[in-house]
Amino acid sequence: MLNEEKIRLMTEIALLEKKEEKQINLFHTYFKSDYVGSCLLRSFFKYSVCAVLCVLVWGLYNLDSLLNTVSLGDLVRRGELLIAAYLAGLAVYLIITGAVAALRYKRSVKGTKAYAAKLRRLQKRYEFQNKTREIKEGSRHDGPVRV
Repeated sequence: MLNEEKIRLMTEIALLEKKEEKQINLFHTYFKSDYVGSCLLRSFFKYSVCAVLCVLVWGLYNLDSLLNTVSLGDLVRRGELLIAAYLAGLAVYLIITGAVAALRYKRSVKGTKAYAAKLRRLQKRYEFQNKTREIKEGSRHDGPVRV
């Protein structure tokens, strides 16, 4: 006989595995600080490469006017301004990245706990079913009790 509760529980577990398979496996291997740190490190390199490429494209586009009209002192001042803007943007970007990574980790841990709870509940259902089956089978084969 089919147990509808077990079937529903197994379906929920399968859907959860399918939906969040990558997160379940990923967050089991990291501590929160390691995960957030790796996200921050990747974000630092991505932001730096993007900033260098943007400055390079802007510099090449305006190279003629920069070389003709700008003095050395003005270039140094623009360089300082550019570095300050880079550091300010980097700080904001890393703060946002850290907050998002921490939130993702927290949600994933919550989802992983729900997944583990459903697995435990399913395991208890199987254990209960096996015990019930053993009791029924044992009562059939025991025979008369002699004292």
